[in-house]
This record gives sequence, structure tokens and C-alpha cells, in this order.
Amino acid sequence: MAKEKKEPEKASQEWLTTYGDMITLMLCFFVALYDPSEVDAVQMASLTAALHGDPNSGGQSLTAGRLADLGNTIMSLPSIEKGKSLGLAVKKAVSLYAPVIKSNRITITSDERGVVITLASDAFFKQGSAELDIEEVREDLQHLAQFLSEKDLAKQRFRIEGHTDSSVINPELWASNWELSTARAVNVLHELVKYGVNEKQFSVAGYADTRPKLTDDTEEARAYNRRVDIIFLDEAHF
Repeated sequence: MAKEKKEPEKASQEWLTTYGDMITLMLCFFVALYDPSEVDAVQMASLTAALHGDPNSGGQSLTAGRLADLGNTIMSLPSIEKGKSLGLAVKKAVSLYAPVIKSNRITITSDERGVVITLASDAFFKQGSAELDIEEVREDLQHLAQFLSEKDLAKQRFRIEGHTDSSVINPELWASNWELSTARAVNVLHELVKYGVNEKQFSVAGYADTRPKLTDDTEEARAYNRRVDIIFLDEAHF
């Protein structure tokens, strides 16, 4: 009589429990090692804006790489030491302006020109005027001047750019948006000089409505386009 073939026993699945516990412990270990203070503040702000669908957040790369591939981001400036110094300064700026960044009066981003601090014109100027609403923004400008006067930025060059929307302005006050945008940039510089910045580090430009951030067809878009940018110029744009 033939002997019955014995079926092999199925492998136990109990090892999966131990494996799952090990993976969980490793995850907890790496979470404990994570230090949020080491995260690049500008990159994190860009990532947060992108996740929330901010149309004004731009297309910044979150990976530092070669200058030719990624543009002049903070971590890929021509001088590595200068880049590190500037990166630390920008982190300090993000920390300093956290409350007003949340209110959208001031935003901090970066593009091919360098780091950009944007002042919302509607918060800093009366409509159609180049006169700063100084009672409302004095403290912001004082903090900004203090930051721009940091020792780490002593050799940095800045450009203040004025931008308007395409709305028709009062011809009795301004010949065109070119004059208005330039006057706003100049007045921001004058106010910063009062609070201690070195004006030799600055240049000024007015672009009227020629460089909008968004298509200028809604009031919300026009509000984005009315702005004054303070740019930390990289060496290629001096």
C-alpha cells in the first residue's frame, strides 16, 4: 500500500508582527532626530504655499543643485560661504516677520534674481499715492532696516523695485504708472535710510505694470501686482 504524501506545513506569519514593530520603532527614531530648525525657511515657505495652492508662490525647486540647472537659489550662489550666510539671514527674516507674513503684508520668496522681500502696496501706501502710510508701517520698516543692516549682509547688494497694476491713475498726480512705481521704491529707500541702512548698497527701479505676477484682470490679481520688492541681488545681477 502506497504511503500517503504528507503536505508541507504552511509558513507561520507571526514574523510580520515583529517586522511591523521594528518599522514603527525606526520611524519613531527618525522623527525624534528631525530638527525643524535646520529646515531652509524659504524652501519650507514655498512648499507650504504650493501645498495650499498659492498662485503667487512661483516654481522654486526644493532641491539644491548646480547653478546652471536650478538658477541662483540660496544654496547655489557663486560663493558657498556667501550662500550659507545669506541663507541664515533669510531664516532670521522669516522668523522676524512671521506675524506679518501670515497677514500677507510682507512675503519672502526667492527666484532667479535672489531672495525677494515683497511689501504689499495696499498695506504700505494709500491708493494712487507714493506717500507711505507711516503710522501703520513704521514698525515693519524699522525691523526691515535693522535686518538689512545685519553684519552678515554688509557686502550684500539690494534693489528696490516698484510695481503697479494696469489701472488708470490720476493724471493730475502722476504722468504714468512709471512715475508712481519709481516714487514708491524711492520713498521706501528714504525711509529705510532714516532707520540706518547703508544707501550705497541699494539701487532703485520702477517697472509700472510691465512685470505683473498674475494676469491683471481681477481685483485680487491687481492687488498681487501692486507691490514693492526688495531683492537680495546675486552676483550675476549686480
